[in-house]
Amino acid sequence: MSKAIYEEIGNTAEELSQVLSSFTQDQFNIVPFEGSWTAGQVAEHIFKFVSGTLQNVTGDVKPTERNPEEYAGQLKEMFLNFNVKMTSPDFILPTDAPKNKEALLYSLEKSMKGLEESARTLDLSLTCTTFDMPFMGPLTRIEWLTFVNAHALRHIHQLKNIKKAL
Repeated sequence: MSKAIYEEIGNTAEELSQVLSSFTQDQFNIVPFEGSWTAGQVAEHIFKFVSGTLQNVTGDVKPTERNPEEYAGQLKEMFLNFNVKMTSPDFILPTDAPKNKEALLYSLEKSMKGLEESARTLDLSLTCTTFDMPFMGPLTRIEWLTFVNAHALRHIHQLKNIKKAL
């Protein structure tokens, strides 16, 4: 179970780093079209989600009383459906302030490495008790890692569209 998600997170982290690195510092803070975030805002949003998820999966846990991967497929399917527009919870919304590309990229890469390490070394069948997913309740480590990976893939798709528009 952990090897597959470890590899998925590693591949996603690499692709995310490549896509973000393709933006110049100036492009990083340009709104490409009405209603869009900048690449920097997308990166900040991903960082907030990744770092929060890292705290969650390394935080308090308890034994799981259901299939540890029960919601993994549903979360993956939901977040990889690019035809559905989603709204982010306020606590992971990006700010309007200009972003420093290199600093944000460094922080994001560090957090993604933390997720990779967690996927490789922790018991992924345990349920995280720090934060409940709205409408689903507590998720297991494998479900959180699947979710954060699909979320990052969704935003890689968004970043590629921003890059094309610039």
